Amino acid sequence: MSESSIWLYVAMSAGGVSIGVAVWLYGWVHRQNPGSKDAQMVASWIRDGATSYLRRLYLALTLVVVVLGIVIAAVFSFDLEHLGTGMTSLNPLRGIQMALAFVAGGVCSAIAGYMGMRVAVAANVRSAIAAYESINRAFNVAFYAGAVMGLSMVGLAIIGMSVVYLITGDPEVVLGFSLGASALALLAKAGGGIYTKTADIAADLVGKIEIGIPEDDPRNPAVIADNVGDNVGDVAGMGADIFDSYVASAVAVMVLGSSLFAGDPVQQARYIVFPLVLCALGIIASLIGIRFVRVGKGGKPGRALNMGTLTTCAVFAVLAGAVVLLGGYNLGLLWSTLAGLVTGVAIGFTSDYFTSSDHRPVVETARVSGSGAAMNIITGYSYGLVSTVPSIIGIALTTLLSYYLAEWSGISGVYGVGVSAVGMLAVSGMIVSSDAYGPIVDNARGIAEMVGMSESVIETCDVLDSAGNTAKAITKGFSISAAALTVLALFAAYAEVMRASGIDLTLSLRHPVVIAGVLLGTTTPPLFSALTMLSVTKNAFKMIAEIRRQFRERPGILAGTERPDYNTCVSLAAQGALSSLVLPALLAIVVPLLVGFILGPEALGGFLGGAIFTGVVFALFMSNAGGLWDNAKKFIESGEFGGPRSDAHKASVVGDTVGDPFKDTAGPSLNTLITVMSLISSLFAPIIAAFHLF
Repeated sequence: MSESSIWLYVAMSAGGVSIGVAVWLYGWVHRQNPGSKDAQMVASWIRDGATSYLRRLYLALTLVVVVLGIVIAAVFSFDLEHLGTGMTSLNPLRGIQMALAFVAGGVCSAIAGYMGMRVAVAANVRSAIAAYESINRAFNVAFYAGAVMGLSMVGLAIIGMSVVYLITGDPEVVLGFSLGASALALLAKAGGGIYTKTADIAADLVGKIEIGIPEDDPRNPAVIADNVGDNVGDVAGMGADIFDSYVASAVAVMVLGSSLFAGDPVQQARYIVFPLVLCALGIIASLIGIRFVRVGKGGKPGRALNMGTLTTCAVFAVLAGAVVLLGGYNLGLLWSTLAGLVTGVAIGFTSDYFTSSDHRPVVETARVSGSGAAMNIITGYSYGLVSTVPSIIGIALTTLLSYYLAEWSGISGVYGVGVSAVGMLAVSGMIVSSDAYGPIVDNARGIAEMVGMSESVIETCDVLDSAGNTAKAITKGFSISAAALTVLALFAAYAEVMRASGIDLTLSLRHPVVIAGVLLGTTTPPLFSALTMLSVTKNAFKMIAEIRRQFRERPGILAGTERPDYNTCVSLAAQGALSSLVLPALLAIVVPLLVGFILGPEALGGFLGGAIFTGVVFALFMSNAGGLWDNAKKFIESGEFGGPRSDAHKASVVGDTVGDPFKDTAGPSLNTLITVMSLISSLFAPIIAAFHLF
């Protein structure tokens, strides 16, 4: 058995262990106290709403996957290497392999998201009940439930990639697996983000500002839809999003390894498998790091999450160093891996600085809120723009370091850049665990409010929730930065596939076609953001009208003698989210192909470059600004600057409402958008090349 085959089995074993631990934690969470009948009833409303939406979403996505799978099977059944010469031949086996890999990627992504959602809706009420005992107990329930999502995601991803490559021996078929994961992730994240912010904005604007009732008040007809949205958007959607980035980063390096080392079959096999080796080491490090996540006597959940992240990164760095040195890999790969890892941590903590209430940006935004919503929005917007600078500098430094350190060590610099992205995302098991913790404790706080639990429980949940918001911001910083490096590697893969197809790209800004492509690419992320956020406002407008109607026609709701009609708001959010996905999907899949076929390969290269640069900046800005506005509101609600129901609080609610679609709808979907467009371009590059050569 060859060395590369051994590593494939090691990777699959690591994935199996990860899934096994996730299943054990799933059982542990279910064994915790589910609380009173009232608490279980509220939790069941959230669970049923989330399950119903995902069922409808996955049914729609099944149709999309089947149709695209048939198209891929038909297109890739042709011998593309000779298509441009007119000497075509059929290869149906390859077409079937590509289609099955595409479907498998979508299925694995869906399973990971569904598992995370199922445990999240079980853990929310159990975390709230555990808060009666201690903050440490409540934290453990929520975090271990989040770990189910993180560990199942990386386990399914690495097993899927390894099996596809073991069967086919072709990294380009694994590219099909990645496209399946990315296509589902784009629609799941965008749809979930539209759902959750539709309900959140409507609930806040009518409940908090117009009526003056607390957040998660059971009298608000949109409160259940709001809590459902946390699960379908921040758990299932975000899980699919990071699954996509995790797979795409590894696949990009596999494709580069196949192309750059084509002259040496032994080295080629080693460097194709190397990103899977890093992913396996990342799983081991995450399993160790999760054991170090504990809330100490001081009750600082944010510190516990940071300790888990730092421990995981340190263990991964040691393991990666050992494998590179003992395994005889080029030393430049270790430097590239460490560059990506360190940058990921740095960018994550930069996001923490701009979104945590322990630092100046949030405090300053909360302070100026006493002068009105305009001051809140201007200040938060400005800090959001500033927050992109250190992250972009970090990405630029990582690109330079990983490229030149790899080159100086005698290996391709482009391959080194790709490895740095894998190094950044290899610890996704731990990162996603922290991210999924956030919406679970958010739901726990909502259930505690709706059931009327003690004030001490609600305060405990508020502390947990604040740490969850910061954890989500750090995770988004990780995923967006890794997506930037990943798409740079995919861009290089696109160029390599074009070269192999007979076209050497010349991407000069003196070429008008390239400039046209760049300009078209720069407009795509802003247009995508506008489409998704306009969908939120359109759907929220309908839900606001429904909430007002219920308050107007049924006065018993506010009096507390009559239960609101929660189901109508849940249905409005679901219908609005699903109907809003068509244009974003077409933008991601169709536009790159149109540019490639009409304007040519060089224009498509420029298009990808423009989309990458504006996409990363927009994604960082929106995620950080949204998290900042959210925590500024929570900081005021803790009693600062006038506390709840003050003028500052009302202004902060407006700011948070603006930030909601920034951080939970458009922002985190942009990294998936640029990944999907890059994958589509790389996958269809031979066809585009043949079309222009023929």
